[in-house]
Amino acid sequence: MIKNKLTKNFVEFLSEENVKVNEPLNKYTYTKIGGKADFLLFPTSFQQLQQAYQYALQENLPITILGNGSNVLIKDGGIRGVVFNLTKLTDISLNQNKINAQCGAAIIDTSQFALKHRLTGLEFACGIPGSVGGAIYMNAGAYGGEVADVLESAKVLTKTGEIMLLSKDELELGYRTSNVPKNGYIVLEAIFSLKEGQYEEIKAKMDELTFLRESKQPLEYPSCGSVFKRPPNHFAGKLIQDSGLQGTKIGGAQVSTKHAGFIVNVENATATDYLSLIQHVQKIVKDKYDVDLETEVRVIGEES
Repeated sequence: MIKNKLTKNFVEFLSEENVKVNEPLNKYTYTKIGGKADFLLFPTSFQQLQQAYQYALQENLPITILGNGSNVLIKDGGIRGVVFNLTKLTDISLNQNKINAQCGAAIIDTSQFALKHRLTGLEFACGIPGSVGGAIYMNAGAYGGEVADVLESAKVLTKTGEIMLLSKDELELGYRTSNVPKNGYIVLEAIFSLKEGQYEEIKAKMDELTFLRESKQPLEYPSCGSVFKRPPNHFAGKLIQDSGLQGTKIGGAQVSTKHAGFIVNVENATATDYLSLIQHVQKIVKDKYDVDLETEVRVIGEES
């Protein structure tokens, strides 16, 4: 009865097609893993998101934010309360040398938009499979560049449901981190400040990085991307490779034979398979090299 009332109210905010009940989340993650969400909501405007968010707060419902599901592992028991999927908030626009990108836009698409307008600075992002919101959440980076290099400011929804504009400094961006999770912010929009460049040079750099990514990463299997942060003075992939762990399988999850920093879903893996393999890799690397591998992937949800 309570669920019916909640559903009815969420539909009023968002429309029926954008409210899903008891929805399996494995359809929305790059790993193709994840149990059911009590409510999965797809806002199409900041106003819809704010209204539904404030209503969920009022009803004391747990709230989880999901971008495009590229750097997340959702446990087999799914997620209680409300999951906001932000993949319908995808507008990208230009204001002189600045790009405004909504949270659900792919960071890859944002880098392509920069190329189209002959703006340089986002080339590093041309192969990162995350959303703009997720990229700020973790200060995503690759090939020597990161979001902090080009971000000017971000619009966020606070945990009390207010909209604020924060400067890059106020977001406290560090290596694969920001204060977004600590403060319970939801990133709504980013402003990237770029420089004018030559189309051919920007494209050549992006083509080179795309080639490197496609030749080195196991893109033929579902995965959450790079599982571990780079430990000080080491490379996670090399430590795992040197530990003889490539090809190691638990259930349907396997340490990639192409790139040891990736764990791939080769055969209907569960989140339990994935997490067990992560822990196994951490233990072996710790025993062998006395290095603690810290996960980069965000793990959320309930045990089954």
